[in-house]
Amino acid sequence: MKERINLLRYLVSTLAVSVACSMVSLAQVTAPAANKAIAAQATANKAMEDWRTKMIADWTRAKDYTKEYLDAMPEDGTNYKPNAQDKDQRSFAEQMLHFTAANFMFASLATGAANPYQGKNLEKMDEYKTKAALSKVVLESYDFMIAAVKNFDLSKANEPLKLFNRFDSTRSGVIAAAFEHQTHHRGQTTVYIRMKGVKPPQERLF
Repeated sequence: MKERINLLRYLVSTLAVSVACSMVSLAQVTAPAANKAIAAQATANKAMEDWRTKMIADWTRAKDYTKEYLDAMPEDGTNYKPNAQDKDQRSFAEQMLHFTAANFMFASLATGAANPYQGKNLEKMDEYKTKAALSKVVLESYDFMIAAVKNFDLSKANEPLKLFNRFDSTRSGVIAAAFEHQTHHRGQTTVYIRMKGVKPPQERLF
């Protein structure tokens, strides 16, 4: 009987050692994989934070550049358009208000920030077509975008979005599209400024 008990104890201890060794081996196999996953996530997080930093810098640069355009256009050029007979052509103010409304809309769509001008057609509102009022609301749109990017939940950056119910994009992609959009329309006003006899601001690439 005593021998049986000793044998049973031996078998139990052997099994325990075997299980322990298996667990150690498993830990040795899975630990590198876990460490790689953690490292990969850390790299992805840094990349997104770098993206945020760049977007903030780019939008700040764009704001400063746009302010130079607004300052350059004389007061009597605020509602100027090269072809006054063309009803479809936007005036200087309307070009600015067009991308201003888009800045608010895109920032809200991408980040969830509440659009303070939701439902308003800024481009058609005469109250924003004086130089002072125009400058104020245009620059406000840049501040709104910058704040939205600063507070953006980066874990949602790659979430898919349907833009205008037509184009497949992501939340971060919408912010990039907004940047391209304001660059395009600001660039169009270069001609307006020249035709008022004023030299446009020097390009700001950096």
